[in-house]
Amino acid sequence: MKEILLQALIVAYAGVGIVGFIGYWPTIKDLYYFRKPSANISSYTLWTIASGIAFLYSLFILPDLLFRIVSGLNFGACALVLFLSIRIKKS
Repeated sequence: MKEILLQALIVAYAGVGIVGFIGYWPTIKDLYYFRKPSANISSYTLWTIASGIAFLYSLFILPDLLFRIVSGLNFGACALVLFLSIRIKKS
């Protein structure tokens, strides 16, 4: 029973990572295709730094491939939103 619960938790965690990444799509679409400044640069700066630290932690401290993938997707999406937001603000 314990193994089934652990496997369910692993699948749920992977699902949360994928759903979280998909959740960034509307903002990325607004920024990239419509050049609509729909993201707060201050918030995304903090989120990018925090998710970057989590990703580095996953790479150098925690030997967990699933956490590396999920934290890497989150960091990549945050960084992309931040980059697109800054690019729109400068143009």
